[in-house]
Amino acid sequence: MQRKRILGLLALGMTALSIPVAGGTAGAAPQPSASAVAPTGDVRIPDGAHAQGIGGVPASVKDYPFAIAALREGGSRPKGQSCSGSVVAPRKVMVAAHCKELAGEKSVLYGLDDLKSTGGTQLKAVDYQLHPKFTQPWNGYDVAIITTDADIPVPAGGYAKVATSADTGLETPGKDGFSLGYGKKTQNDSPADVTLQKLTLPIVNANQCTGVENGVDPKTMICAGYSDGRKTVLPGDSGGPFIVNGVVVGITSWSRSDFKWYSVYSRLNNEMGDWVKQQIGDAPSADKFTLAASPGSVKVDPGKYISTSITSKPGKNGSENVALTASGLPDGAKATFQPSTIKSGDTAKLTIETAAGTPERDYTITVSGKGTTDTVTTTLTLTVGKGGSEPGDMKVTLDPASGTARPGSMVSTKVSVTGGSGSITLSASGSGLPFAPFFNPQTISSGGTSTMQVFPPFQAGTYPITVTAKDGSGKTSTATYTLTVQ
Repeated sequence: MQRKRILGLLALGMTALSIPVAGGTAGAAPQPSASAVAPTGDVRIPDGAHAQGIGGVPASVKDYPFAIAALREGGSRPKGQSCSGSVVAPRKVMVAAHCKELAGEKSVLYGLDDLKSTGGTQLKAVDYQLHPKFTQPWNGYDVAIITTDADIPVPAGGYAKVATSADTGLETPGKDGFSLGYGKKTQNDSPADVTLQKLTLPIVNANQCTGVENGVDPKTMICAGYSDGRKTVLPGDSGGPFIVNGVVVGITSWSRSDFKWYSVYSRLNNEMGDWVKQQIGDAPSADKFTLAASPGSVKVDPGKYISTSITSKPGKNGSENVALTASGLPDGAKATFQPSTIKSGDTAKLTIETAAGTPERDYTITVSGKGTTDTVTTTLTLTVGKGGSEPGDMKVTLDPASGTARPGSMVSTKVSVTGGSGSITLSASGSGLPFAPFFNPQTISSGGTSTMQVFPPFQAGTYPITVTAKDGSGKTSTATYTLTVQ
């Protein structure tokens, strides 16, 4: 059985990388079976794969103001760049679902054509929603929405336009599209090039893209490029947009492990795009003024104080007086605005002073602005001391949180859940697993436990597995189990 691998989680260097490629045109004969990979920034480009680069051209955020870089703490590239993405709303970034599987705290960096230059706006990812049908890239549904802790400073009208099921025909073979990404351009990423690039590719019939995994399913994927990979996406391009007629119709998803093959995009002009639209929600009305906290997350020790900026933008009625207040403060804490009333379009300083006995946990502070035409709000995450969940929040605990196994064996861990309401359903996912983990029992109550059993992959490596608990109200919480296969 063909073993599946996701980039960033497995070392490339196996015999599959040296599989010969026959032909160099979009209509070439099917290639020998080979492993699929998802081009995250941690993956190494095989020796001799692309001595002349990917065939893209330089691009600029000024021309494509929705382009953004996705980072992770501990990433191997400059600033931890691991994936690319598209800004689709003030605090929403569309990326590939497989990007979440990489270890390390996630953030995004906006506004730079070259990530090695100074400046830009870096924001923390506070939520990461995967399409509910996603398992691994080559099975489709490789799309996710990141929520940031503050507004991304995209100029008016600059958000990406995402295809939905109403946008028929954009994926038709014969059309040209282009993708954007901050991915690698050299075999060893030395020197590391993290500039934004534009790559134009022809869409081809899915039945030409064979010989890798189960091939390309046109219902959920778009195949583009050339059988020899003369132009192709590369590591770090994962999650970037694929654009046809000004609309994002695909997301960079996967290719063959030697990159001498086609580029495969997760298709959006179907139910996946409809799901993205639901995650984005209604666009903020230009009629109202807006508020935002920058930074949107702050941390302070009990008895100390911390400050952030509250920025605003005017609505269609122009500048108006806005009175600022804060709610949701910890017991004994005090919020001070300087000034307490601003003109929409101006900025105020918010200082939060905590008491010595303020409990150490995470708080969501709501900042309200009462203007002449309306009242609007924004939120700020305040971490006091070591932080932690507020009472009533769900928490998933794994004991142990990691394990080591050999192919053909089985490993298990105890899953405990506190908080939440009603029945709690457990599930788990992880790239490269031959079977989805299963639970005994699968449904528990708050304070209950279950045993998760995992069959390890055949390939040695480290596999993060996301364990998800969902309560009766739809609230979810996750934890990560790290499986090492020897």
